[in-house]
Amino acid sequence: MADTAAPPPPAAPAPGLPAAPGSNPLSRKLNKILETRLDNDKEMLEALKALSTFFVENSLRTRRNLRGDIERRSLAINEEFVHIFKQVKEELESINEDVQAMSSCCEDMSSRLKAAKEQTQDLIVKTTKLQAENQRLEMKAQVADAFIAKFQLTPDEMNLLRGTKDEPITEDFFKALGRVKQIHDDVKILLRTNQQRAGLEIMEQMALLQETSYERLYRWTQNECRTLTQESCDISPVLAQAMEALQDRPVLYKYTLDEFGTARRSAVVRGFIDALTRGGLGGTPRPIEMHSHDPLRYVGDMLAWLHQATASEKEHLEAMLKLVTIQGVEENIQEVVGHITEGVCRPLKVRIEQVIVAEPGAVLLYKISNLLKFYHHTISGIVGNSAATLLTTIEEMHLLSKKIFFNSLSLHASKLMDKVELPPPDLGPSSALNQTLNLLREVLASHDSSVVPLDARQADFVQVLSCVLDPLLQMCTMSASNLGTADMATFMVNSLYMMKTTLALFEFTDKRLEMLQFQIEAHLDTLINEQASYVLTRAGLSYIYNSVQQHKPEQGPLSNLPSMDSVSLKVAMAQFDRYLSAPDSLVMSQLNFLLSATVKEQIIKQSTELVCRAYSELYAAVMDPSNEYKDPETVLHRSPHQVQAVLS
Repeated sequence: MADTAAPPPPAAPAPGLPAAPGSNPLSRKLNKILETRLDNDKEMLEALKALSTFFVENSLRTRRNLRGDIERRSLAINEEFVHIFKQVKEELESINEDVQAMSSCCEDMSSRLKAAKEQTQDLIVKTTKLQAENQRLEMKAQVADAFIAKFQLTPDEMNLLRGTKDEPITEDFFKALGRVKQIHDDVKILLRTNQQRAGLEIMEQMALLQETSYERLYRWTQNECRTLTQESCDISPVLAQAMEALQDRPVLYKYTLDEFGTARRSAVVRGFIDALTRGGLGGTPRPIEMHSHDPLRYVGDMLAWLHQATASEKEHLEAMLKLVTIQGVEENIQEVVGHITEGVCRPLKVRIEQVIVAEPGAVLLYKISNLLKFYHHTISGIVGNSAATLLTTIEEMHLLSKKIFFNSLSLHASKLMDKVELPPPDLGPSSALNQTLNLLREVLASHDSSVVPLDARQADFVQVLSCVLDPLLQMCTMSASNLGTADMATFMVNSLYMMKTTLALFEFTDKRLEMLQFQIEAHLDTLINEQASYVLTRAGLSYIYNSVQQHKPEQGPLSNLPSMDSVSLKVAMAQFDRYLSAPDSLVMSQLNFLLSATVKEQIIKQSTELVCRAYSELYAAVMDPSNEYKDPETVLHRSPHQVQAVLS
């Protein structure tokens, strides 16, 4: 609060005059105080707040001493401010002295550094040159290290590639060999630069190292292949990697495959002989030779074992060459499998020949032929045509069995022709025919169940049918040559019907069935005509029908011919009426011998149609006025439609 003097006391009003309200100082102050807005006067509020800190008692004495208290308080504050600033001044003077001392020290150090710099200038230049030279040498060292790392092998890699003879090959060997090949390829870059001499030396070094490595790898692989002489062998991953590496050396690659083929060939031959004579471990499966009394199983077991062995050998080769990427891998596999299986051809051929030459029968020969054909097709699908020796052996055995089979059929057919049997009394198939058809049925059944390709089966089928059916037809014709017309037709229909029912069960017989059906229909026509003639003869219309057919207009009326008058016709019609009353009574005895009821019904039906047609012609002739029959309705009292209705 400002130290202001107390306001002078207000002047007393002049005596005798009233005091003016506006001129009274006290009034003015009071009004001013009352008009003051303390809410907006911040200075006043702050002054009052400061006053409240020490003005604690509101009494007359304290009010009178307020000015003095305020002045004393202001004086104390100023003294305290002066004291504090004195301390600040002293501190600033101390700092100034320190700064002056530091400045002097820096000037001294600067002068000393300047003097030292002038003295060591030559040393700094030399040091800088040495540092630059050191950087160049370090760069050269890094380049040399990188060059060595890129174009040279480590001692460990060299030891791996030049290992001893008995030391095994590991995957690290192939990594080192890959490094050699990579260096050999990368060094070509040097030949296009100024470092041609270094490039040539490195290339020569890597080439010699490669040859040494491949020679060691080939020896190891050769020894590994020679150990694969067990019936089942496991191809190690390292051996597959070795073949992948050797593919870059075609000669070594080929020699290794030959070594593998030789080892596996001896293993397969030994396994085949053991399977024939000793069987499996513990006697299961049993030795194949124990089934030699069953030709089909004997041959089938040998071929099945060979098929399994061929597939297994191909799998072994595929496992060994799975990493090889050169062209012709599949041809290599087929060629080696052919070499492996070539060893079993001789024992296989001898045993199958013994079975075939023993002539176990036409059916067994045909089954064996189909079995050989199937395994020829199956094995060729596994190894292609490269296993020429094995496939040729199987094909030779197939042709031999097929030849002896057809020789057996031809011999059977020639026996049929040498001794032709007479037809049996019931005009059914002869015993020779039944035996031959049973043989044909067994052959065709085995043919249908075979798994030979469709085109080959169809060609065999045609040949079998020609070899059997043609002699059978000829035998039946010769056997029936001395029979009557109806007996011969009945016998031939029964024989042909048996052939047809036998062939109808099998495929590829459509043409033969059509041919047999044509022959059956030809003989059926004969039986139909014979049955119609038999009915007309027994019914008394045969002579009359022949007269009607042979009558010519220039001969005069039909009624004038012998036995063609009305009386004769009426007698004949009475006999015909008895037939109409019981049509089934006039059936040839030969029809009862027919094996097929359907054929018999067909003959009766069509022969009845012929009888109806003959009656129609007779009826038309009698009703014709030119034939001069009196009251023809009394002669033939039935119309053709009525006769047909009765007979149907």
